[in-house]
Formats: sequence, structure tokens, C-alpha cells
Amino acid sequence: MIGKTLGNRYEIIEKIGGGGMALVYKAKCNLLNRYVAIKVLRKEFVNDEEFIEKFNRESQSAASLSHPNIVNIYDVGVEDNIYYIVMEYINGITLKQHIKNKGKLSPLEMLKISINIAKAINNAHKNNIIHRDIKPHNIMITEEGQIKVTDFGIARAVTSSTITQTNSMMGSVHYSSPEQAKGRYTDVKSDIYSLGIVMYEMITGKLPFNGESPISVALMHIQDELKSPRELDDSIPLNIDKIIRKATEKEKSLRYENVEELLKDLELAKNNLDEDVIIMNNFEDSPTQVMPIIDNNNVKDEEKKEPSLERKKPKKKKKPQKKKSKKWTAILAILLALLVTAGAVGGFLILQKNSSDDEVEVPNFVGDTLKEAEAKAEELGLEILVVEEKFSEEYDEGLIMSQNKEEGRTVVVGNVIEVVVSKGIELVKIPKIIGQYYNNAKILLNDVDLEEGEVTEEFSDLPVNIVIRQSPEAGEEIAKGSKVNYVISKGPEVKLTTVPTLIGSNVDSAKNSLSAYNLKLGEIEYEYNNEVPEGIIFKQSHASGEEIEEGKSVNISISKGSEPKSDPKPDPKPVTKSFKFTLPESDEDRDVQVQIYKEQNGKRELVYEDTHNTSEGETPSISITGQGTMIITAYYDGEKASSKEVEF
Repeated sequence: MIGKTLGNRYEIIEKIGGGGMALVYKAKCNLLNRYVAIKVLRKEFVNDEEFIEKFNRESQSAASLSHPNIVNIYDVGVEDNIYYIVMEYINGITLKQHIKNKGKLSPLEMLKISINIAKAINNAHKNNIIHRDIKPHNIMITEEGQIKVTDFGIARAVTSSTITQTNSMMGSVHYSSPEQAKGRYTDVKSDIYSLGIVMYEMITGKLPFNGESPISVALMHIQDELKSPRELDDSIPLNIDKIIRKATEKEKSLRYENVEELLKDLELAKNNLDEDVIIMNNFEDSPTQVMPIIDNNNVKDEEKKEPSLERKKPKKKKKPQKKKSKKWTAILAILLALLVTAGAVGGFLILQKNSSDDEVEVPNFVGDTLKEAEAKAEELGLEILVVEEKFSEEYDEGLIMSQNKEEGRTVVVGNVIEVVVSKGIELVKIPKIIGQYYNNAKILLNDVDLEEGEVTEEFSDLPVNIVIRQSPEAGEEIAKGSKVNYVISKGPEVKLTTVPTLIGSNVDSAKNSLSAYNLKLGEIEYEYNNEVPEGIIFKQSHASGEEIEEGKSVNISISKGSEPKSDPKPDPKPVTKSFKFTLPESDEDRDVQVQIYKEQNGKRELVYEDTHNTSEGETPSISITGQGTMIITAYYDGEKASSKEVEF
């Protein structure tokens, strides 16, 4: 990938990271002359259509986020089966590296970083995006100390069925919520739990759960109690301990309801480091109680123990009336049955009478105005009741679009017919997409239930893929589901021209020729040329007839004429130089045989030979005659002692 250019503008410079889903590269945007980070999907995923669709959808959703604590996404593209996201390049370190460098963070620094992370997550949640992979590795600290949350790669737009895929656990297991570990429903509270674990690691320097395998760590998140930060370090402020424990509750209902609640407590703790100001759940210390089953025996027993005020009054004893009560109960039951039967028979007879004398067929009211329907119903002795009004693409506003009793059905006079009246076509306001990248334009239109219409391209001074026009215009109201056409920039228009023939002309003529073709004269080199007269062009950087961009420069080479002949240099004369050679050191004075050789072009010649005593220290001056570069070598008692190159 190094050296490759994506989208005809992003030149890959170096690899700077990678994860399980993608590799990250530093790149240069040649259009805007700035560095960017490019996340490239790993090759093993490019043939998975479902994954690719998810990758595109999620990256476009993440591109809609704009917050100072969120890494910006500039572009999304595919080229030669390479799927990539172009992001803001952050020159800094990860929060994980920062924790490793410091061991653990101070309470104030931990709270400041946590507040910035929470603000980023809160912005994403407000845009219906759950991160689902909050961990220190995905949080960058710039050289200026700014916090940036990155890697929304596995984030997904929230819907009513946002459920982690079966048998797969997304996110890093050390920071995953219990529901993620179980593969259950994930929501904003899952991000809150993960942030709680990050806060735990920042303030203690340790992870709450560690195991031999991801499975064992996941089980700990599900089953094991999280040790309080103050159990590890009692100097940790109580407020921070409370916030972390509430954020990392295994039961979702006991966690913070949303990130805004968490932010309030973090700000409160930051401004009151030494005071206990955080209020936990009212029921946090209440033990679970088993309530006794209430039955008649229990009630009687309790009444015996604690008689009511009424029972404190003396009462006369009565004789048992069991037989008499049973008798009256039977009589009442028989009378009630007779009354019900009589009512049913009477009602049946009335219905029979009405059905034979006052029945009408229900007409079709669909398509009528309410006034027309009411008039039609009145003639038949029926009533119209509007139960609902709905938007409709099929029926104009004010027309009846459905009725609860079908046409042709027989009903009794006086019956009520329930109808639904059309509100007409639902209108939505068109958002402004001019100035947005094309992928953001799609998201903005989808958010208001509008569709992308015809998308065309034009040359402009704006960057590539920026929307430069839209139709209809922003602010207009159109039917829901309508299409909006727009034009995106192709960047500045490149005009081509043909390079003229410059060889054989002089510099002035070359300038005029290039100007006529909207080209410029570039660098001029002067060289000797035995075949071309002085002042004449013999070489040009772009060939004659070649098509290049207007405004480009063409370099030329001009002849200086024939190269002057130099007089032959006389052979150098032999030179004589004097040399002294240091004799070897010895504990006892002894005689040493000295031999001096000179060597040139593979030929070796002995120039001196004599015996000297080591007490002399060095040889007397030895004259050696030579010419050019020679190698002088000294031997003592037949062994090589020194060698050097000498210029004569």
C-alpha cells in the first residue's frame, strides 16, 4: 500500500496502526495539501457482502458526527476492491499509552479526560450512534492535550432492533459490558459501562478483570463483583469511587440513565474533589427482602395478634347461620339466571324485529369528502364518525381513505360507520446539503425521509465530492419520499494543450512558442554539444506533440558549442622523498633486519635493506624515488611492520 494513491488524491506514506477489522495508514491529501489518516478494511472482509454493506453504512453514519472531541471523518471510498475511510490525522498518543507512561492518573486529570470522553459519546448518542468499543486504545491525546475519541468502525446507527449479532462479541472484552459479553441488546448504557471501566483503569492503573482468555474475562464481567477502586487505593476520592461503581453496575437499570447524567456528576466531582457530593441510588444499601405470601390463614393469625379498633368493642355472640345462608344463596342464583335469560330473549326479539324492518346496506364512503359521506349516511339513517386522520399519497387531503364496515354489508339503521380521513401528502423541509461531502448529503436526506435523486458532477474550485448545487433548494417543503437532485464538485477543471517543437530554435523563439500554447519556459541548462551550434536548443523535457496541463513548464537544454580541446599534460617527473621508519620496541637491545619495498601497478621493488639495533629507535632517513601514487611497505626480520600509500 505504501506509495499508492487512493481516490486520485490520497497518497499513502506509512502504516501507523491496525486492528482486527482494518489497517491504518498516514497519507497526504494532495488536493488540500494536508496529512490524513486512512483506515483500510482488511482483505479477509472485502468478499463479505453483508459486512461491506455494514461497513459503508456505519462509516457514513460516523461521518455525520461533528464535535471537538471526536476524530473527523472526511471521506469514504472504494477503489480496486480497497474499502477505506479518510479521517483526521492526530499527532499524539493513545490514552492507553498515557496510562502506561504514568502508571495511574491524578483524580483531577482523570476527571478532565473523562468529561471530554463523555462529551464525545453524548454527541454520538444524540445522533443515534452507539460507539460500542470505548477503550483507552480508541482515545487519542494530541500534542496540545486535546482528547479525541476515534474508531467508530463498529458503531451502528441505533434502531429499535439494535442487537449485537448472535454468537459474536464486538468491542474489546476487557471493557465490554455484561450485555455485550452475553450477546444481548446494547444501548447507551453499554457505552456508559465501558467508560466506567476506562475511568477505573485511569484512577487505579489497573483493569478490574483479567483472565487467561477472552472468554474468562467476559464471564468475570457477567458474574464477578467489581472491586471498589477505594479498596485498591483509599486515597481515591469518594466521589470518583461512587461514579465508577454506578457506571459499572451489572444491572443496566442501576447505571446512569444517560451520559448527560454522568456528565453532571463528573463536573460536580471535579469542582468538589474533597467533599462527598455524589448521591447514589436510593436503594443501593437496601437488602433484598422476601415478602411473605398473604393468605386467609395469615390474615386471621395477624388479626388475632393485633385486633382492629372495631374488634375492641364488645360484640354479641350470634348462633351459626350456615344452613340458612346456603339456602338464600341458591334462591338468589336461580332468580339471577332467570333475569339474564329473559333479557337475552328480549334482546334477541328486538334484534329480530329491527333486522326484518330497519336494515340497510353500507355504501362505499372511500374517496368521498366528509360532507359527502355525512349526507349519504343521513339518507340511510347511518352516522359517520372520524376516528383518525392520516397522511396519504393516494388520497387528497379531506377525502375518506378507509371505513370500518365494508361496502355492501347489512347493518341496522342508526349504526355508526368509523372512517379514517386523509391529511394529504406529508411534507418535509429540504435540508441544506450545499457545502457537504456527498456521503453526508445522503445521510441528511435520509434523516428527513427524502431520497437521493440524480447526482451529477461539475468542475469547480471546491474540493472533490463537495455538493455545489441542489434542486429543489433548501428550506422548500416537498412530499416525504421525494427525490432531491444535486451536483458535486469534480475539482478544478484541467485543460490540456500540446507541447510545441522547441529543438532547433533559440531561447527567444522557444518562449514565444510556449506562450502561444499556454505553457511556460522552465529551467535552462547550457551544455557543450559538438553537433549543435552554440545558442540552439537540442533537448526539451516534454516531447513535441505531447499533451500536458496548461500552465505547466517545459525545461530546455541549450548548446554551448563544441567542447574546447585541452593541451595534453606532460608526464609527471619522478620525485624523491625521504622517510624514517620506527624500529620495534624490545626489552633487550637486539639487531633487526630492515627491508623497505615500493609498489605501483602490481610491480614491487626493494629500495632499502640493512640491519639496525632496536636501541636506535628509528632508521636513518631513507630516500625513495617515485612517480604518481605508490605503496611503501616496511618489513622487520621478514615480517610486515607497516604500509602506507604515498603520492609522489
